[in-house]
Amino acid sequence: MTANVPLLMAALLLIDGLHFVFARALRDHIHPVTSVMFVLGTAAVQVALFARSRGLLRWETFRRHAVFFLAIGALIAITTTTNYTAVAFVDPGTASLLAQTSILFGVGFGVWWLRERLTRNQIIGAAAAIVGAAVITFQPGDYFRLGSLMVIGSSALYALHAAIVKRYGGGIGFVEFFLWRLISTAGFLFVSAAAQGLLAWPSPTAWALILLTGTVDVVISRALYYLSLRQIPISIHSLVLTLSPVVAILWTAALFGVVPAPRDLIGGVGVLIGIAIVTRRQ
Repeated sequence: MTANVPLLMAALLLIDGLHFVFARALRDHIHPVTSVMFVLGTAAVQVALFARSRGLLRWETFRRHAVFFLAIGALIAITTTTNYTAVAFVDPGTASLLAQTSILFGVGFGVWWLRERLTRNQIIGAAAAIVGAAVITFQPGDYFRLGSLMVIGSSALYALHAAIVKRYGGGIGFVEFFLWRLISTAGFLFVSAAAQGLLAWPSPTAWALILLTGTVDVVISRALYYLSLRQIPISIHSLVLTLSPVVAILWTAALFGVVPAPRDLIGGVGVLIGIAIVTRRQ
């Protein structure tokens, strides 16, 4: 592990917990589908300008890997829109706790697709995390909360995207991979917004939030995510990121005065403990 990795992971941890916080902040100013389109579009423009300055804006890269980029672009478009919509039904801190189930889905794809095997402890950890997610999702008198189910479904699709990237994206340069991932996602979001009649110009306040979100939550956050993933084992990477819900809860409490209910916190602890067991090195 190089000397700058701890600093890199600390920066990622601080920013990664802001995803649902930004979604909650944008909710009061613009429709989720529209806001996601502009956020990803803004990020795509920023990365495209950087890629062009480095001579890395090449159509040939997309053409050779079109199916790959279109697949992950569609998955990210669905997951991001779902997350932005879910914060109308569940607070950002709880949503961030549930989003950690993406690690479980990732393990599941590894077993099913890559024929990996789980140890007994990993099975126990997965079971603990599933129980924790069920505690959060199932509420007396409310049955299964829509927002919780949306986040869990989104996490499954994000894990599928990660599995596809891990299997087919290794030979693509980082900047070009990130650029065409963003462009493909923004393209799907534009089509979705247009089909639903949700193309609307944001207000000045919404634009300020969109620019901030696109820069911090997409460009900086995902760059740190992929760069750190290339430098440390995925097990350690996943384990460190289980702390991001704690950061999300602190941000949510500071900005909106909202904290998860005790039942949600208990379920969240179960999720985090289970994830820690699953990702712990044998």
